[in-house]
Amino acid sequence: MAGEKASRAFSIEELPGHLVGEVLTSGRLAAADLARLEATCRALRPLAEFAASKLCVARPAFAAMGPAARGELLERCGGSWKKVLRFLQSVEQSSGAVATSSGSMQVATGRYHTLLVHDSSLYSCGSSLCGVLGHGPDTTQCAAFSRVSFPSLSRVINISASHNHAAFVTESGEVFTCGDNSSLCCGHGEVGRTIFRPTRVEALKGVSCKQVATGLSFTVILTRDGQVYTCGSNTHGQLGHGDTIDRAIPKIIELIEGPTQVVQIAAGASYTFAVTDDGTVHSFGSCTNFCLGHGDQHDELRPRAIQSFKRRNIHVVRVSAGDEHAVALDALGHVYTWGRGYCGALGHGDENDKTSPELISSLKNQVAVQVCARKRKTFVLTDEGSVYAFGWMGFGSLGFPDRGSSDKVMKPRVLESLRDHYVSQISTGLYHTVAVTNKGIVFGFGDNERAQLGHEYIRVCLKPTEIVFQKSIEDIAIAAPSG
Repeated sequence: MAGEKASRAFSIEELPGHLVGEVLTSGRLAAADLARLEATCRALRPLAEFAASKLCVARPAFAAMGPAARGELLERCGGSWKKVLRFLQSVEQSSGAVATSSGSMQVATGRYHTLLVHDSSLYSCGSSLCGVLGHGPDTTQCAAFSRVSFPSLSRVINISASHNHAAFVTESGEVFTCGDNSSLCCGHGEVGRTIFRPTRVEALKGVSCKQVATGLSFTVILTRDGQVYTCGSNTHGQLGHGDTIDRAIPKIIELIEGPTQVVQIAAGASYTFAVTDDGTVHSFGSCTNFCLGHGDQHDELRPRAIQSFKRRNIHVVRVSAGDEHAVALDALGHVYTWGRGYCGALGHGDENDKTSPELISSLKNQVAVQVCARKRKTFVLTDEGSVYAFGWMGFGSLGFPDRGSSDKVMKPRVLESLRDHYVSQISTGLYHTVAVTNKGIVFGFGDNERAQLGHEYIRVCLKPTEIVFQKSIEDIAIAAPSG
């Protein structure tokens, strides 16, 4: 209308600094968001750094660190609070779904199969031995990722794959399992039959859960209030109840001492880890391979803190449990390994066993954000998106095309074939490995004889090969009831 002033465009610099600061520290921004904002306007760099520092302080892992440790982490991140925030956020996502430009994703590799979450929908491929793919009794193998039906359009937020069973957590906090239940690891009571489709664990009704970890014939469940439940085989005390009695339904572990809460769990072949918010690692179960980290080979029927970390004031934030060795990540991004040194899986340049955690010195200048151990091999992801691998090549599952399928890589070596990509998550199975980039691209390498890499006609991938993953019209259909 006549006389009205025309609206004009304005730049963000014209907004009051305190208002911009409030928006930036709302808690919903990732480090990448702040970096992109800064890139649009150099004048916003001080505000972006200020916002990142505030968001770091709000992270539980950072809040639990002392002033000296905080300063050291900032120094290791080049004095950039945005990089510190990226480190903290990456560590938090390393045991669950990671944010990518194509949606949230998580990958988990089993013996001969792979599970993938994309935008809270679950997909699987490979061999459906014992029903681990979750597609029903008529499916024996899937050559490409196929969507798994969940009841009532449940949104999946966490997954774990083992040799012969799988477990899932939904957004509502419910736990589902499928696979071979002869050892009672699926948590459905005295039901010894195979569970061919994801089925709700009714014994956990009313218990809100956030993470699952599947070992060899047992399952570990972490609740949102930091408690741990276990079920299945308990031959070595891996359930943590102070005995060797199998449990047909999940039972809470009441033996983790102190006011701390468990923030992450991991399950090996016959042993378990529980990491508490004060940086303590509790281990229990079989110590045949020194995987408990206590300096001996005595099984532990109850959770026992690894004193080697506590004596050195090392604050652990994540652990990974391999078949015969273990790996841990501390709050500064350092990596430690222990257990059997077969094929160089510990990364120390030899095959010597380690009875307690030892720092990998060749990685001390890297800031690691995820660690992954499985059958005589280890992977480490850094805050720059690089992948380091070492141990047994195992049919090409380390991803080095210039090495033989049974070679040993004795020290951490970067995967050059993935250097052009920022890898956000990695998971390795018995003979295959799958990685997800920050753009949502999925790469697989290693054995594909049972289509566990999602390729129908390739028997083995000696170097990382992209797995074409596309949603079809079926992916938006209403999920069928569980069987």
